[in-house]
Amino acid sequence: RLLGEKTLIKELNPGMMAGYASRRLKEDSPARKDQKIRPATVNKERMQLNTSLNKAVAHGKLSVNPLAGKMKKLPEDNIRERVLNTGEFERLLECLASPLKEMTLVAFYLGMRQKEIVELSWDQVDLEKNLIRLRGEDTKTGFKRRIPIHPRIRVIIENLPRGIRSKRVFLNHGRPIRAFVGSCKRQWYNAVKEAGLGDFTFHDLRHCAINNLRLAGNDHFTIMTISGNKTPSVFK
Repeated sequence: RLLGEKTLIKELNPGMMAGYASRRLKEDSPARKDQKIRPATVNKERMQLNTSLNKAVAHGKLSVNPLAGKMKKLPEDNIRERVLNTGEFERLLECLASPLKEMTLVAFYLGMRQKEIVELSWDQVDLEKNLIRLRGEDTKTGFKRRIPIHPRIRVIIENLPRGIRSKRVFLNHGRPIRAFVGSCKRQWYNAVKEAGLGDFTFHDLRHCAINNLRLAGNDHFTIMTISGNKTPSVFK
């Protein structure tokens, strides 16, 4: 759309990609009202293109990637420091309905990622050992994790209805939730607004969980093991 449908791969160059970046940064964000596309988004898009071209070279479809090592990453200011206190969190819960309410509790207490929660299945829940077991293919980093189940979450899990045709833990009217989109996303933003939390995302619940684990006296190694942060820099 921006590079041109008739543009050949061999015609790609750093100047063209710089122009792409400047045009994208001026476009409105489809996810954040009254905000523009962020540098992190543009960096990911350009990285995907570069990765595709490298794959083409590796498979003998291209002799050379014209962008290899020639694109500078845009500076990103995407560090989030927003965490909720107990009162704010309970206020948010009052504005949510099932199954988003239960998913929010899991994110706040267990620090699981959004996709991990949406796709959580009953075979990953070990109530006997009081653990949620995520395989490598279930996690963002590719490493398996064992997550202790908080007492409040255990009560929730024990009282959730089981699906007839689905192994998913969180169901919407008996059907598995495909992704955090549509009515689920609208309900989240409406609840955040109603609770008066300002700029607060579902992913910020993960930061709350990590911060609460730290305040509870857990060492950094233990928290990183539970949350799945691969490096100290990402954890910080």
